[in-house]
Amino acid sequence: MRVRDVMTHNVVTVPSTMRILEAERLLEFHKFERLPVVDKGKLAGLVTKDTLLRASPSPATSLSRGELHYLLSKLTVKDIMKKNVITVTPDMTIERATEVAQENRIGCLVVTEGERVVGILTTNDIFYRVVNPLFGIGQEGKRIVVHGAGEAPEILTVLECVNKTGTKLKTFWHPTGIEEKNLILHMESSEAGPLISQLKKEGFSVEERN
Repeated sequence: MRVRDVMTHNVVTVPSTMRILEAERLLEFHKFERLPVVDKGKLAGLVTKDTLLRASPSPATSLSRGELHYLLSKLTVKDIMKKNVITVTPDMTIERATEVAQENRIGCLVVTEGERVVGILTTNDIFYRVVNPLFGIGQEGKRIVVHGAGEAPEILTVLECVNKTGTKLKTFWHPTGIEEKNLILHMESSEAGPLISQLKKEGFSVEERN
């Protein structure tokens, strides 16, 4: 899977000359968390909801409301934007893009072709379009854990059991770490009885999960 398969394509961008009050209204209207800054077709920076909040005066200020509004109306996106923006390309694998985001401890990657912004990739995009479908999050059905079935021969045996019982799977995966020797199956049906019985006949220990 590539970044272009997961990213948001229709990206709203702003020029660096935009007043921050306008950028703030734009974020609120679209319910965005960030906006790429583009000047003359080239990526110039990134402005986020957090940077806009930090740019706002403290509630403890002694300035009047009129004075505050006047000061804020003079500030532009260029004054507060992040200039060193981490970017990825549309053809980069989603695995590598996730590594880049984790290495830089950021929740957003601007997607560029050359200097042109073509998309934006966030951690939410990765969760909703990659992680959720992989794990079947939010989908009906039953999950079972087949203990000790994480190696190739055991996986083949488990799949033979799936075929024998006519069980339809949404996904199956082999986790690493604590459960690295297990195989997790997500079935379309909530009725796991026939498959579990067949697996136990093959000597597997099986655990049901919601």
